[in-house]
Order: sequence, then C-alpha cells, then structure tokens
Amino acid sequence: MALKQHDRAKRILHLLLEKGKGSVDELAAAVNASPASIRRDLIELEQRGLINRTHGGAEVPGQTSYKPFRFDAAFSLREERFADEKRRIALAAAEMVVENDTIALSPGTTTTQIARSLRHREGIHIVTSAINIGMELSSQPNMKVTVTGGIIRWPGSFSLVGATAYEALQRLFFDKVFMGGTGIHPEHGLTVIESDEALILSEMVKHGKQVIAVADSSKLGMVSTSQVCPPQLIHTIVTDDGVTAETVEAFARVNVRVVAV
Repeated sequence: MALKQHDRAKRILHLLLEKGKGSVDELAAAVNASPASIRRDLIELEQRGLINRTHGGAEVPGQTSYKPFRFDAAFSLREERFADEKRRIALAAAEMVVENDTIALSPGTTTTQIARSLRHREGIHIVTSAINIGMELSSQPNMKVTVTGGIIRWPGSFSLVGATAYEALQRLFFDKVFMGGTGIHPEHGLTVIESDEALILSEMVKHGKQVIAVADSSKLGMVSTSQVCPPQLIHTIVTDDGVTAETVEAFARVNVRVVAV
C-alpha cells in the first residue's frame, strides 16, 4: 500500500539525504508511488527549502545553496572526500537527536552534513561555532539556531574562535555535542590542528551531557596537534563501516562505543 503523503515525503527526503540525489523514477519505485505524486512531493520539499529539484529528479542542497561561500574551494574539496560515508554518518548521528534537544555542532564537513540532515526537524535548538552551519539552517523557521560569534582566523574552516566565542558558551548546556576532528585516538582522544579552535571545542564538550564524535574511519587512530578532549569524555563515535575490528576493540577498552554505518 502506498505511503500517506506526509510519510512519503519524509521517506523521499531520507532517501535523498542518504544518496545525495535521486531521479523521479528511482524515488517512485522506492516509495511505491506514481511519478506524478513524486513530482508534487518534490515541489513541496523544495518550497520548504529542503531539496533542490533537478532535471528528472532532485538533490540535497549542498555548498552551492549559500552563495557567499561559493569561492571557498578548500571546504568544497573536503566535502567531496568520503562524501558517501559522511552522509551515512550524518544520518545516523541526526537520528540520535530527539525533539526538544539542545545540541552543539562543531565546525567541519561531517557536522555540516548533520545540520543538513536536521533541516526538516522541529523543536530543536542548535548551537554552533561554524558560520556555514548557521547559514545552512538560516531558512528553517521551526528550528532555533544560535551562532557563537567570534573571530574567523583560517580560510576554509568557517570556524569562530576567540573570547566572544568562548564567553558565548559559558551559560549554555547541551543534551548532545556532535564533534568532528582531525583525529580520534583511543589514548589521546579527539584532536584538531589549531589550538585556538581546540579551546572553543573543549568548552563545548564541558557543557554537554553526551559527546558524540563523528568522523570517517580514516581519522580513527590518528592524532593531530591540539587536544579537544580525552577519550574518557567521548560517549560514542559514529563512523563508517571501513573501521577495523581492532580499532573498535581499542576504543571499547576505554569505554567508548563505536557505531559503524
């Protein structure tokens, strides 16, 4: 039996978030609906700012949807690395968010994908120190979004640092903190390149009930320059199915759960 229209639209959006794009025929087959019904659903989803219609189908809005950042090739290139894995990780992370949650999103390509996976949700408060994530979510009327403010110091990161960003976090508390990084190690924890950014992200971690690290499997076992938090403060790592059994076991020994998708 065909899904009701609301449920069908949600299923279509989930498929597009999972794959990045899809044709009308593919979506029609997946949800057992006519192409005409799919086209009507796509029009509605586009009007809500959740997808972009293309010739013969639709795609999830990406970096091109916010033109002020179109000049930044570095971020775009990072988005393309492990793109499928990042979409799967982001969907799994987004499913951990429940209504009335206040969550924090660190800067990064995987956390940006989480933001995209939450755009259709309601009753969520998102706090971020990433200006591009704030822009991604700026058109969503049913979601509260707080951007910390601060100084932009490095091209391509969109990361806000400095005293303003630090002070903005002092009176905020989070149900869940979703944290990307350059490396996640079972002994040295979550690390990034810049010490100024590590200070802001560390403060986010201190204010969270749960810390969920999100990273493709190539980053597990790696160590970068500046520690954000030790492994003892990480509750869960969401990664792709390329993670090895040995890596999962190493994190299990320090009581960090690894979810591979």
